[in-house]
Amino acid sequence: MGEIQSLIDRAQTYLRSSQLLLEAGDFDSSVSRSYYAMFYLAEAALLAKGVAFSSHKAVITGFGEHLIKTGELAKDLGKELHRAFDKRQLSDYEFRSVITREEAVELVAAARTFVAAVVSHLQSKV
Repeated sequence: MGEIQSLIDRAQTYLRSSQLLLEAGDFDSSVSRSYYAMFYLAEAALLAKGVAFSSHKAVITGFGEHLIKTGELAKDLGKELHRAFDKRQLSDYEFRSVITREEAVELVAAARTFVAAVVSHLQSKV
């Protein structure tokens, strides 16, 4: 459980960081941290099932196949992870700021929901 707990801890740290960045007006970085909070929890959930992937897209796809399609977690969580990935791509790789305050607020809220749901799921398996 050491690696899984480390991923949970990191996700929770990134979730707190996303809120601080939002409050500071750095919407692009807030979105990036929100995505990574979700990504690390997706990795943790997959590790708990005994599977691991080496790329972001593979983790997202694996999360859908191993946790969403099986009904273990709600479909909305898979959709939010995809949306967060797309927003993170924009926030990290565009030459200018493209993320609005509203988008960052929505993604922080989605990340909070995602983190809470996946942590709860993982704790129920212990």
